[in-house]
Amino acid sequence: MIRKLLSLVPPGTVAVGAGLALLGLASYVHLAVAGHSLTEADYNSLSVLWSIVFTLGIGLFMPVEQEVARLIAARHSQGLSPGPVLARGAALAAGLLAAVVALIIAARQPLADRLFDGDGTMVAVLIGALAGLAIAHTTRGVLSGLQLFPWYGTQLGIDGGLRIALVAMLGLNGVTNPVWYGAVLVVAPVAGAILTAPPVLRAIGGGAPVAWATLLRGLGLLTASSLLAQVVVNIGVINVKVLDPSDAATAGALLSALVLVRIPLFVFASLQASLLPGLATTASTGDLAGFHNLLRRALGIVTALGVTGAVLAVLLGPWLVQTLFDAPGLGHGDFAWLAVATLAYLWAMVLGQALLALDRHRAQALAWAIGVAALIVATLAPVSTALRVELGYAIGSVVVAAVMAMLLRKRTARSAPADAPPLEAVTPGVTGAA
Repeated sequence: MIRKLLSLVPPGTVAVGAGLALLGLASYVHLAVAGHSLTEADYNSLSVLWSIVFTLGIGLFMPVEQEVARLIAARHSQGLSPGPVLARGAALAAGLLAAVVALIIAARQPLADRLFDGDGTMVAVLIGALAGLAIAHTTRGVLSGLQLFPWYGTQLGIDGGLRIALVAMLGLNGVTNPVWYGAVLVVAPVAGAILTAPPVLRAIGGGAPVAWATLLRGLGLLTASSLLAQVVVNIGVINVKVLDPSDAATAGALLSALVLVRIPLFVFASLQASLLPGLATTASTGDLAGFHNLLRRALGIVTALGVTGAVLAVLLGPWLVQTLFDAPGLGHGDFAWLAVATLAYLWAMVLGQALLALDRHRAQALAWAIGVAALIVATLAPVSTALRVELGYAIGSVVVAAVMAMLLRKRTARSAPADAPPLEAVTPGVTGAA
């Protein structure tokens, strides 16, 4: 089953998978060293920073990467220069970054007081980390669109390798300031982009400008879906700090637990590049049987991944969090809720790919919006802070998956649309939680 799905992977994607593996490992090393080096309060602040960076960074700039890759791939197949797409994509990423930075600066002091125990330097690190992700995702869009997957994987690997090296140096030198551990999130992605810049620089220039409408068509819905998906998977750590500012341990413990429980998401990210083109191919040719068969197999794979990860997390999670991250406080029941949530989130990711393959961006965004609404309601439950955020993640993810399944069932009960997008109209971007 897995071999058949992997047969759809385009040449060079093994390099992307290797880069993702190193980047995933870097997350564990980063948080493990920080957990053993920082006080509970400082690790709490770093955990909140981490969650905000990847919620906003992936939510905003992954869609830019995907659209840049999609348009460059289409132009490259016609022998046209990628330069105009890169110019528009870079301008769009810069505009989004400027808008977010303006909001952060306007709310600098409240953010520092509420989320970082009054440390304004952490807000500056937040801005730098978002800038790093804006640069990284834009350049990855070029590498992906030109099918330079070894370069793409190399950028991921440099990012991950530098994170590991830098935090190891911090730990060995006894650094106990969370700002330096946060600064790693600034340096590593920027360095990765710089060291893999040659093919990106060669893409600059040439050709008439690309119309903004071409780039922005569907981007709003894609960005909304991306942001809402990141809210579901990452907002829990931030909510702990908002709901109970005096709790100096739970946010860090929750992030450590999530990093362990979400290992299947990293595995899914390596399969995602093959899943979307496969679904899009069957949808564009009207092969409903092939579409459903591939969708069922993908759901079977992620279910096996999720259940295996869940069993291991529930049995070993509390011990691993204590041993690896020095972050006690969560028990087997906490890991059970997080594991259920991650399994449902995996289902939602697969079903979301199916909706995109059918060119149903609006339906995907609607499902994530309903899921976030369910998350908010669940988070208001009169229970402990940890259980509130765990329930929010679990119920939100289950609702998203259920809504997507309902929408897909309703659509594919009829025939595939005659105007379903061709393969090159959808983008096999790599999505995941860092």
